[in-house]
Amino acid sequence: MLVPAPDRRPPAPVTVIGEPMPAAAPPSAPGRQARQARAAVAALFLTNGAVFFNVVPRYPQIKADLGVSNAVFGGAVAGFPIGALLAGLLAGVFVRRFGSARVAVFGTVVTTLAILAIPFAPNWIVFGGVLFVVGALDAVVDVAQNAHGLRVQRLYQRSILNSLHGVWSIGAVLGGLMGSAAAGLRLPLAVHLGISAALISVVAVVAHRFLLPGGEDAERAAAPPAGDGHPPAGDRHPATGGGHPATAHGRPAAAADGDPVAAAGRRSFARPAVWMLAALGLLAACGALVEDAGASWGALYLTGLHADAATAGLAVVAFQTAMTIGRLSGDRVVDRFGQRTVTRLGGLLAAAGMGAALAVPSVPSALAGFVLAGLGTATLVPAAMHTADELPGLPPGTGLTVVSWLLRGGFLLSPLLVGFVADLVSLRVGLLSVVIAGLVTFVLARVLVNDAGR
Repeated sequence: MLVPAPDRRPPAPVTVIGEPMPAAAPPSAPGRQARQARAAVAALFLTNGAVFFNVVPRYPQIKADLGVSNAVFGGAVAGFPIGALLAGLLAGVFVRRFGSARVAVFGTVVTTLAILAIPFAPNWIVFGGVLFVVGALDAVVDVAQNAHGLRVQRLYQRSILNSLHGVWSIGAVLGGLMGSAAAGLRLPLAVHLGISAALISVVAVVAHRFLLPGGEDAERAAAPPAGDGHPPAGDRHPATGGGHPATAHGRPAAAADGDPVAAAGRRSFARPAVWMLAALGLLAACGALVEDAGASWGALYLTGLHADAATAGLAVVAFQTAMTIGRLSGDRVVDRFGQRTVTRLGGLLAAAGMGAALAVPSVPSALAGFVLAGLGTATLVPAAMHTADELPGLPPGTGLTVVSWLLRGGFLLSPLLVGFVADLVSLRVGLLSVVIAGLVTFVLARVLVNDAGR
């Protein structure tokens, strides 16, 4: 009896709608340069989180020294997002001209020097002007470090950007702890900010040595071309780690029934892109409002509850700690349950937590409320940016740029809104904006790309 020889020919390529689709090879382990660059860019995210949050716990002292009302102080604090909003549109020019590595590193050093002017501000107008400059520098640094993080992500061929944002939150916590400790020790503001500026500048300059060399598109050009004309794996998917921009878990996006992004891809560009960008921008603004509540008003709210300076400074620390935990664990949770589900439940968690804290005002309940708000909104902004970057019919980066700009608008309006309501009624009522933002997030989360398998 003859036994036919086994067929040793390679399997035929999988076809989709008559087109061959090569099987995806698992990404190779990142090399030493990629690992060093990831550590270096993570250090930049760390310093970016720490540099400004050193100042936030000192807000009650700064407000008292300036002798201004909540509304006036909120107007001065609004200088930061105004500067960021105006400079954010120019960040790409600096990155293209000087490179993301140089802009991120030396922008960080200049930011620390600008912050040193805060202790010498004679009135709220000058204080607001300093924050305007700091906000403008921060916007440029933020774009540069994210651009460099995406360069490193292309080398890894999987998502690392969420972890970098988690490191940013760790930096914010460390900065908040430094500021709270300085406030508790009654360290002069100029001495405190001088020490933090020296430490942060040293870390940034050392990190520069290990960042990626070459042009901003070096890793994009080195990636294998995709046969269907779409970007290669890992190029446009900071949340999912790459792949076809119109696919989710190996399925064409057009097959994702009920997915607004997929539906937008089957229509003309203009109308779907406009309403999707508006919804995503509002989602990002809700995240900005919650973050600003913890940063700008947490210490002041606890001070109104008769907390001492060190305890009041823990409001921003509690918020950022919870947000850090949420971001570091967010990738795994989103992969399992999907961005829509996680964002919806997070919005409800933030609304319920802060609502309960405001209903029963006390120092412990307020700290718990800020913890739940930070945990609930941890993945909100990355989810909005991810969906914006995958909108069909837009030039690469356009959706992300627009939503990032609207996010800055949220940071601009939030202190003005909360400060106005605080003076008109009370800061307790002003912080109801966090509850409203959580509920709006729950409603609008349906526009997000859902990454979990369905």
